[in-house]
Formats: sequence, C-alpha cells, structure tokens
Amino acid sequence: MQAFVEPLGYEFFRHALAAATLVGALCGLLGVYVVLRRMSYIGHGLSHSVFGGAVVSHLIGWNFYLGAGLWGFLSALLINAVTHRHKVGADASIGIVTTASFAVGVALISKERSFTRNFEAALFGNILGVTTGDLAVISSVTVVVAAAVFIGYKQLLFTTFDAEIAATYGVPTRWVEAGFSLALAATIVAAMNVVGVTLIAAALVIPPSTARLVTDHFGRLLSLSMLIGAGCGGGGMFLSYWYDLASGATIVLLATGIFGIVFTVTHLRDPLRRSLPFTQL
Repeated sequence: MQAFVEPLGYEFFRHALAAATLVGALCGLLGVYVVLRRMSYIGHGLSHSVFGGAVVSHLIGWNFYLGAGLWGFLSALLINAVTHRHKVGADASIGIVTTASFAVGVALISKERSFTRNFEAALFGNILGVTTGDLAVISSVTVVVAAAVFIGYKQLLFTTFDAEIAATYGVPTRWVEAGFSLALAATIVAAMNVVGVTLIAAALVIPPSTARLVTDHFGRLLSLSMLIGAGCGGGGMFLSYWYDLASGATIVLLATGIFGIVFTVTHLRDPLRRSLPFTQL
C-alpha cells in the first residue's frame, strides 16, 4: 500500500497521473473510430504534423497550444479536403500533408542550429512537467471532445461504417469528417506532453484494438476502450515511478502487454474466432 501512496505525496505526480488518465481515456474514445475507419496512420501522421506547428509557434513566440493547435487543425482540414479528391487516397493525403509539416519543423530546427528541451518533450513526452495550465487544457479538450462524440453519436457512427449511404440519408458526412479530424487534432495536441509525438499513434490504436478482441457491441467497445486507455495511463505512471522509466514508453508498453494477454486468451479460448461485424449498435 505504501508503494501506491508514496508517489501521490508529490504534486507533480498527481498532475501527471491525472493527465495520463484523461489522455488515455480520450485516446481510447477517439481511437475506436480511428481503428474502425482503418486510419491508424492518421494518428501517427497528425502528431508529426503538429510537431511542425510547435516548432513554428516557438520561433515566432506564440503559445504552444495556440500554435500547435492551429497548425494541427489546418493540417486536419487539408487532409480532409485532399482525401475527397477521388484520385488521391486517404493514406496518400495523410502522408503528403503530415510529412511535409514535420519536414518544416526539422528544417527550421536545423536552420536555428538548436534543439531545445521543449522539442525533446514534444517528441518523447514530458509528463512530469505537466503544469496546472496543461492539466486545464487536457481536461477541457477531454470534456469538449466527449460531448461532441455524445451529441453526434449517431451521425458519427453512420459515417464511420458507410459514409456514402449515410450521405444518402441526409447525414452531412463532410462536416462530420471535418469535425472528427478537428477533434483528433485537438486530442493529439493535448496528448503530446504525455506520450510524445513518437508514441501517440500507439495510444490511439492499442486500447480499441484490445477492446475489439473482447466485444462486438459498439457501445461496450467505446466504454471498454476508454477504460483500458485510462487504466494504462494511470497504471503506466505508477510503473514508471517505481522502475524509473520514461512515462510515455511505460504507458504504451503496459497497453501492449495487456493487448498481448487478451489476444492470447481469446485465441486459446476460440482458435477459430474471426473478426465479426457488430451485431448490436
């Protein structure tokens, strides 16, 4: 019991624990839609794109969240616009926009001949440096995104499974797609200090993939993915404290370990189990 209580005596750990838990739940929520859309690459790509915005905002003296957020939103909208060009697929548009943005950041860093701790934190995470202001931003993004998903639940669900049919039934699919892209960009900006650019994709993909092995019910999938994400965030923080490991990497490794266990158990329970369509929405 003492091992659990001891780290809670430090304010920086309490902030980090709250941030990791919130970000884990948020990534678990949006990750379900990312995985079902088979767009896992977008989490990796947008995080690199936001890094470019973070570099630019630092050089011009803007607030990190303002600069990185605006850059991420613009990148998401641009990806969404390019994707609707029939000759350019989603994977190609993500690759073009996000790698170009990341390259801008790298080019500017090389021009300045400096690589500050701020950029190291953006790349690899700096959760132990989470301030009260950072926690407020993360909490706000979590509440807003969760509310948006709840309000637009049916439209987002319909668009996720079949955007063309959804459009014929009057669902404004382009607006839904744009809104989802913006929510994803906001999530990535909020998560950068927790897991870093290099690990955000894993935080988005692993919890829903684990939950998908357990249930075919969409509502339970959302809830379970959020619980796994939050649990891995909180549990990873304690493990990183006890074993003096990088927090972002520990969170992802814990999530990966849980995925491996669930995958093994479900495989042994039913070797012939295949991915089934959702039977209850």
